[in-house]
Amino acid sequence: MSHRILQINGLIREHLGNIFLREVSFKVGTLVTITKVDTSADLRHSRILVSVFPETESVYALKTLEHEKGAIQKALHRKLHMKPLPVISFHCDPTGENADIIEKLLIELR
Repeated sequence: MSHRILQINGLIREHLGNIFLREVSFKVGTLVTITKVDTSADLRHSRILVSVFPETESVYALKTLEHEKGAIQKALHRKLHMKPLPVISFHCDPTGENADIIEKLLIELR
């Protein structure tokens, strides 16, 4: 991955974090964290991986993000000074679930 893509990923992650805090409202007690940003080489698409706590609220959080996607996209585009501007998509980060599965397997092996 090029240095430029890594910088853009970091910039998108930073701006989206601020947008989540100011413009997106989740249920009380629901914590949504951006875990990874993957931007395509042509800069047209950014895949945003989010972690949700508690995990039972994952579906709710993704629905909320999809519902607010237009406003989030618009706010992000106001912050980014680049062309082309990437189209964002939100996905749940499976890392937490995978870690739980691995931990259970390790416990069974003992």
